[in-house]
Amino acid sequence: MNFADSEIVNSIMVERGMTPSETPEDASVVFINTCSIRDNAERKVWNRLHDFRKMKRQRNGDMVVGILGCMAERLREKFLEKEKLVDLVVGPDAYRELPSLLAEVEDGRKAVNVILSQEETYADITPVRTTGNGVSAFVSVMRGCDNMCSFCVVPFTRGRERSRAVESVLDEFKILSDQGYREVTLLGQNVNSYNHEGRNFAELMYRCSLIDPEMRIRFSTSHPKDFPDEFLQVMQERHNICNYIHIPIQSGNNEVLERMRRTYTREEYLDLIDKMKEMIPGVSLSTDIIAGFCGETEAQHRDTLDVMKRVRYDLAYMFAYSERERTLAHRKFEDDVPGEVKKRRLSEIIQLQQEIAAEQNRLEIGKRHVVLAEGRSKRSAEQLSGRTDTNKMTIFDKGSYQSGDYVEVEIIDANSATLKATALRKVTLSETVAEPITV
Repeated sequence: MNFADSEIVNSIMVERGMTPSETPEDASVVFINTCSIRDNAERKVWNRLHDFRKMKRQRNGDMVVGILGCMAERLREKFLEKEKLVDLVVGPDAYRELPSLLAEVEDGRKAVNVILSQEETYADITPVRTTGNGVSAFVSVMRGCDNMCSFCVVPFTRGRERSRAVESVLDEFKILSDQGYREVTLLGQNVNSYNHEGRNFAELMYRCSLIDPEMRIRFSTSHPKDFPDEFLQVMQERHNICNYIHIPIQSGNNEVLERMRRTYTREEYLDLIDKMKEMIPGVSLSTDIIAGFCGETEAQHRDTLDVMKRVRYDLAYMFAYSERERTLAHRKFEDDVPGEVKKRRLSEIIQLQQEIAAEQNRLEIGKRHVVLAEGRSKRSAEQLSGRTDTNKMTIFDKGSYQSGDYVEVEIIDANSATLKATALRKVTLSETVAEPITV
C-alpha cells in the first residue's frame, strides 16, 4: 500500500514541476513513506532519518526531509519537536497539500498536516509509477479500516473505511492495460469490505477481469469475517483472477482471537479454508501470524502450530507481537509474554512454516504452470524470475523470453521459497495449460 501511495505522491510532485530522483544524494526533497504496524518497521525509519540528517548537514541544509504515512500521523510531535529530524510531516490523507506545505518549508517554517479524512481516496490522481518493473502494478481500491483489531494501529493512522468509485478503478485498469502491464494487485486494508454505492468487491473484481483477459489480477488483504461465496464464484469463473488468497489467521486459539478482536473463531476460520479449497481446487493460501500476543500460553501457541499443520499455508508473514500505542491491547492488556519466549515461539512458527512450504513446493515438481516473467533473477542475468498463478516464485533460463511474457514451464526442483523450472513455450493467459505431468 505504501508503494501505491508513493506513486500518488510522485504524481502530485511531478504536477508541481519536479522530477523523481534516482538517489537521495541527488534529491532536493526526500520523503520517507512510513508504516506503523510493527516496531521493526519504525526502527528502520528512525535509522534512515538519522542518515538523512547527516546528509543534510553535509549539504549545508540544502535538502528538505519529510515524513509521510502512518508514522507521520502517530508521531508528529516527536519528529518535529523532540528529535528535530524532519522539515514536514504529512499524514496519509493530506498528500494533496504537499505543494503548499513545501512552500511553508521554503519560507523557513516547519509544516504539518496529519488530518484524517472520511472521503479522500485520491481517485482522480493518476499515479506516476517509478517503483515498478513495468509488468506489475498496485491499485488502491479503498482506504482505512473499521475492524479495530486490538493489536493494530491502522484505524488510528489511516482512518475509517471508504471505497473508490468502481468507474475510477476501471479507468485506472484501462490505463494500465494500454501501458502494457500484465498484472495488477487490488489493495485495501480489507478488500472484502469494499462497497461503493452498493457495489461490492465481487462485482468490482468481475468487471476488472473483463477489461483485459491477458492481465492477471491479484488482491490483498482479506479478512476471514466477511469472505463471501459470491467472490469465490467469481474466482472460479474468471481465468485471469489468480488462484491465490491471503487470509490472515493471526492466532489459532479462540481465547487469543477474542482478545485480538478478530470476530471469528478457529472453527469458523477452518470452515472457510475448507470452502476455499473445495471451490478453488489448487488454491494457494498465505497468512499473517503473531507470536506472543498478550496473555498467550504455551497451549495457545501450540493451537496456532496446529492450525498451520491443518491448513498448510504456502506462505506466511510471521512476527512477534510488538505493542502499539493507542490500540486497545495497549490500553487494556499487559504485554506479559517475555521477549525470549516470543522469540522462541516465533522461531518455532517460522521453522514449521519453512518445512510446510518446502513440502508444498516439492509437490509441484513435474507439474506445469504459467509464469509471468517479471525480470531477471537476483542470482543470474541469464535467468528470469516470476510468479505462478498461485504466487510461487519461479526461476527459469532466460533464453529468448523477456519481462512481461507468460511462459509455460515445467517445475524440476524446489525449496521452501522458490521453484526451479524449465521453460517450454511462450503462451497467452487464456490458453489451456497441459495437465500435470506424473514422473
